[in-house]
Amino acid sequence: MKLLAIDCAANLCAACVYDAAAKQELGRSVLALGKGHAEHLMAVIAEALKAAATGYAGLGAIAVSVGPGSFTGLRVGVSTARGLALALKVPAIGVTTLEALATEAAETFPGRAVLAALDAGREEIHAALFDEMSVLTYGPAVTTLADATAMATKSSSVLAGTAAMQIAASAGRAFDIGPQTATADIVTYARLAAGKGEGQKPKPLYLRGADAKPQAGFILSRQQN
Repeated sequence: MKLLAIDCAANLCAACVYDAAAKQELGRSVLALGKGHAEHLMAVIAEALKAAATGYAGLGAIAVSVGPGSFTGLRVGVSTARGLALALKVPAIGVTTLEALATEAAETFPGRAVLAALDAGREEIHAALFDEMSVLTYGPAVTTLADATAMATKSSSVLAGTAAMQIAASAGRAFDIGPQTATADIVTYARLAAGKGEGQKPKPLYLRGADAKPQAGFILSRQQN
């Protein structure tokens, strides 16, 4: 089965085609955007399909990063994945950014617990802890730097994600550290999705509300008839 993976969770707009039976990446396209995922994603997908010498009809599933990450990017990626899956009559499979980052860390440090942690601002951290068998034991959840540090210290875990160095500095000790990025390589999402199989329809993983909220003075009261 050929699987298309999409990632818009962070600054990248990425897609790849993966052969699940052969466990091989067939082609990819990646743009470092920051913003503008909606304008570029379909072209990035087309480039990945072209690189893989296949078309939409040859796909058996769509994988997508569901976050935590950029509110807009997640919405674009997940809605595109679900739309393609519906049109092609194939499953859409969601993979969290924390799981993908932890997987990459576990590949470098096998047999170790991994704390995947992303700097969420406001002195908050998005975190998930995986045990030595890569089984999720905590999260994904919003936590504080102090609690994330205590968790990492207690589990003697490998650290991964953008908050890895913050946690190590807070603990005042050395940790083994995996990827320090906001998202994983696109093929990691493809491999994880291929192993999951069909499940619930993916939806963005928002661990807290949007930063932008209407100002109270601009909220119109409902008119009574």
